Amino acid sequence: MLEELFVSRVRVKVLQLFLSAPQDSLFHVREIVRRVSEEINAVRRELARMEKYAMVTSEWRANRRLYRFRKDYVYYKELLSLVAKSTGLGGTIIKNKSQLGRIKYAMIATRFLKNQSSQSEDVDLLVVGQIVLPQLQSIIADEQAKREAEINYSFMDEAEFQFRVKRRDPFILRVVTQSKIMLIGDEEDLLSGAVI
Repeated sequence: MLEELFVSRVRVKVLQLFLSAPQDSLFHVREIVRRVSEEINAVRRELARMEKYAMVTSEWRANRRLYRFRKDYVYYKELLSLVAKSTGLGGTIIKNKSQLGRIKYAMIATRFLKNQSSQSEDVDLLVVGQIVLPQLQSIIADEQAKREAEINYSFMDEAEFQFRVKRRDPFILRVVTQSKIMLIGDEEDLLSGAVI
């Protein structure tokens, strides 16, 4: 099964495109070629393989074949996690982890990764630990500029986090129980004692 996932550089780029795009995005071959900067025949070959393995579906609209990544693909969540940890905000946080201080947990909302709309009380990113705040704010500001949208994030030290978990703080419970990808830290450790 794993050989169907990572067979080429082109496949990796196409996966990154599909999994970092808004949910249910449709892409034409030429658009994919332009975005991943690869040869059209290599992209077509990868799309054919991905369709064979039921990773993507295609449909015809006005004489154009459009592709979409299948959310029911067996490894969808795992691939989304890999892309979240290697690109965009998540990738930048992991890459700059040592400059951000001593992070115990960092999580990013799945809704955010799928470019779904959020409410004002939603948290896209939570970082827990001894954080170098100017460095984190710089990373957030860069990502906000790229997305041209505000990112709702929260940070706190471990003592405050544990205190709020023990008090069953509604804000913390909502954040830690939402659908998320753990960038840093163990989710089981994070949730121990946090779930009602």
